[in-house]
Amino acid sequence: MTTIDSPASLRSAGLEGERHRVIGDARVLAGLDQGRLDLQRHLLTHGPQPELTRDDYVQLCEAVGLRGRGGAAFPVALKLQDLPARGVEAVVVNGSESEPVSRKDRLLLTRSPHLVLDGAVGLAHALRAPHVLIAVHDPAAATSLREALMERDDQLAIEVRDTPGRFVAGEARAVLSVLEGGTAVPPGRRVLPTRRGYHRRPTFLSNVETFAQLAVLARLGSRGFSSTGLTSEPGTQLLTIDGAVQRPGVIETPTGVPLDTVLQYAGAEPGPVLLGGYHGRWLPQTDGVLLQRPEVSAGIILALGSGTCPLGEVTRVAEWLRSQSAGQCGPCVFGLASLVDDFARLTIGDSQGWYDAQRHLGLIPGRGACAHPDGAARFLTSALEVFDDDVRRHLSGQGCGRPVLGVLPVPGGTR
Repeated sequence: MTTIDSPASLRSAGLEGERHRVIGDARVLAGLDQGRLDLQRHLLTHGPQPELTRDDYVQLCEAVGLRGRGGAAFPVALKLQDLPARGVEAVVVNGSESEPVSRKDRLLLTRSPHLVLDGAVGLAHALRAPHVLIAVHDPAAATSLREALMERDDQLAIEVRDTPGRFVAGEARAVLSVLEGGTAVPPGRRVLPTRRGYHRRPTFLSNVETFAQLAVLARLGSRGFSSTGLTSEPGTQLLTIDGAVQRPGVIETPTGVPLDTVLQYAGAEPGPVLLGGYHGRWLPQTDGVLLQRPEVSAGIILALGSGTCPLGEVTRVAEWLRSQSAGQCGPCVFGLASLVDDFARLTIGDSQGWYDAQRHLGLIPGRGACAHPDGAARFLTSALEVFDDDVRRHLSGQGCGRPVLGVLPVPGGTR
């Protein structure tokens, strides 16, 4: 791993209420210290986008082991190789960033839209795909994209489509459903977009940061791209950090940066950390943890601190996850509702709530129509494991003695 800059040398900048920082050298966030990059400033910062072939993209992605920057962290080269030689219908940019904590994709779309467009348009030309579709649920991001498109002449059909902001609406198959005029829920049948995507034809779909990283990779080449980060997965990554921290926001770091370095720089309070958002997992300690994919999942770090009730915080999030159900299978409709009740009873000292939670958590994984029940179960299972001491205090009837401060943000909730 390359040497990480000391905290004294780290740089930060505020962007109209959305703070971003950089550990090491800025790449996807380059130039944002002066605000939004219009086309002229984008080209001055990054240079022109090279014209690459499909084989060029495959070779570059293989050389650096580039993974998608959404929750699945699927190797980009494998996704490209799974597409047919002809007949690719569209390149889809999934900007429906519905995880309530994540802000990295919105930051790119609102402040560096041309970098994302370069990645998507360059790949579309290489794949000979006639359409680029950008699914966005944030109004400011959609406006920024449409303004950027007015500055460009890509000679390609590019559309910005508005999507709902619900949690499951950001799942790839839910995005495709919305783009085709359907509802924003993932269908029960799990088919890869590379085989059956937009209009049931082969489609390359990935999230916003993936396309920004592709644009950087195309410019730097594999050697330049690999000059920072892990040898096994070089480059940089965007992380959103929130919770019990003094400096929340989006941070660009080399891959493999120690979690403690990021927590120290963000001014995090000591305590448990949630890695990967509300489909992620809790960590009881952070010593020796390196931030890399797929472990870092959607690039979200939440510090809980020590002043709030962990079980109360988790129950609040469980209730929100239940409200975000697609409503199309038993694990979502009944399983998540049962778990909310289980955790609420556990929190007030009902031992049967603990037993019921264990039973229900064992029944949910692998049975849902989409990944939402599995992700919620993973979040809650790791909470019971990491907060075991707190569980015992609550079951003793004494409680943990701490109020529920709302450190974990949920839409419509208080902080």
